[in-house]
Amino acid sequence: MAAAVTTPAGIHALLDVQQQAFNREGAVSAETRKARIQQVIDLLVDHCDALADAMGADFGEGTSGGRPRAFSIMNDVLGSLGSLKHARDHLEEWMKADPRKPFVPYDQLGGQAEVLHQPKGSVGIIGTWNAPLFTLFSPLACALAAGNRAILKPSEVVPQTAALVAELVSAHLDPEIVGVAVGDAEIGAAFASSPFNHLVFTGSTAVGRKIMRAAAENLVPVTLELGGKSPVIMGRSADLDDACRRLAIAKGTNGGQICISPDILYVLADKLESVITSLKEHFCQFYPTVDDNPDLVAAVNDSHLQRVESYLTDARERGVRIESSHPEASGTTRKRPLRLVINPPADSLVMQEEIFGSALVVKPYEELDQAIEDIHGRGRPLALYYFGWDADEEEKVLSNTLSGGVTVNDLMMHAAMHEAPFGGVGASGMGHYHGYEGFLEFSHARTVFRAPQYDPRGEWGMLPPHHDQFEAMMRAQVTKD
Repeated sequence: MAAAVTTPAGIHALLDVQQQAFNREGAVSAETRKARIQQVIDLLVDHCDALADAMGADFGEGTSGGRPRAFSIMNDVLGSLGSLKHARDHLEEWMKADPRKPFVPYDQLGGQAEVLHQPKGSVGIIGTWNAPLFTLFSPLACALAAGNRAILKPSEVVPQTAALVAELVSAHLDPEIVGVAVGDAEIGAAFASSPFNHLVFTGSTAVGRKIMRAAAENLVPVTLELGGKSPVIMGRSADLDDACRRLAIAKGTNGGQICISPDILYVLADKLESVITSLKEHFCQFYPTVDDNPDLVAAVNDSHLQRVESYLTDARERGVRIESSHPEASGTTRKRPLRLVINPPADSLVMQEEIFGSALVVKPYEELDQAIEDIHGRGRPLALYYFGWDADEEEKVLSNTLSGGVTVNDLMMHAAMHEAPFGGVGASGMGHYHGYEGFLEFSHARTVFRAPQYDPRGEWGMLPPHHDQFEAMMRAQVTKD
């Protein structure tokens, strides 16, 4: 097998090889697609421990490590396997032609129409550091199910994971089917500007704009999975203690470094203090200590840690109240307690930027419309969360907000739905993967019309030379019925 490519020229050469192979072979059978997906499944299963070790090393520091092996296995290996197995087991059904009703009167004369879902060619997939396997292999599942080939670009922020992915994919998969490109931002830019048949990027909104701009030069369709400040609304009917427990779980997951991690909590003003207390208590129950806690995930590197800390410093300098779950945490590692930033001003950094770390903004509200209006003041988020058991209030939240996805009375669960699409809207991205919608994302919907043997247009006076009444015939059909 060929080694991973490491230069812009190598990317272009590998892409050319894949596209030529695609043109030679054309659309491949369900059996071939299943076999290709199974090869990826086998790779992840056979090398699960080594991949978990690599992710731990990239996040790691000190004796307690930076990311628990079990979490890496759950989030990245099992998450990827779920997507791959679901696609493998359902692609035959997804591949079936979709019959459509032909237009009148050709339907009465034996005309037929259908939509075929055909592969596009070669898909470029740019992964991210916070879920370094999942953001590569979950979209790959849909791309392979649709009959495509792919080139993966792991994040350079997690170099040991990227190197191992490159080694394993190069050793076990045919580069004409699945290849790998590794390198820094220069390689990433070359990757994004290459003439793929589809491009997938997971990451920040700012970089997403650059990816889309580069792809536009070659008219490459894009799937962008971005982020934003995902809000949580605690309604009047919410079970506050249970909601705080679930929030503590969510904010502790991957150290808050998840694209759908909650960023802003809206809570009724008269419940503010009890929610602050409950949130801190529950976080402490899950994570009794910080610096030496093997269950707590560290910031991936010093740069990302300092970015989050700068938001908190800015808030403190503005006189904003900040509550910490563990005031005694030493800060000698990259692990941090949960910091609650209470009602910061709109122009503060923590309100302007996605946190992507162990902090949460808490904003009090008097009426639900205030929270909804505040949400509308920012770009549309990748996720929105509502806690409450009032059906009318829930409907108001769902009808008057827009986000990539929603979880009600919990957090982040919607993204794990293999049979439902995962994607953003507006500033949080475009397009989907997962399930049937992911299969459609990486397919070209090709309409096929089969004409009947008999063509009646001449008898109807529809063909030249047109008779005197032709215009009147056409005008008679211009109706409002």
